[in-house]
Amino acid sequence: MPTVLRIGGLRVVIYTNDHRPAHVHVMGNGGEAVFKLHCPDGPPELREIYGYDRTQANAIALALAKELAALCADWRKWHGAY
Repeated sequence: MPTVLRIGGLRVVIYTNDHRPAHVHVMGNGGEAVFKLHCPDGPPELREIYGYDRTQANAIALALAKELAALCADWRKWHGAY
């Protein structure tokens, strides 16, 4: 599970043996969230959330949107098409 991005104290990971659609897991500070990326154009969409509130989830989504092209490229590197 490579860390592909850090957002403050949070790790954004893509599991190398994961399933489609393209998505990332965000972990840290006692929580985890999963966001569908909707590659290549976005925007990231919250799929699951544990331990974060909506304000935190919205901030994470904005940070992911800024890095969407790189995240989609990372997904394709391990999984091919989105």
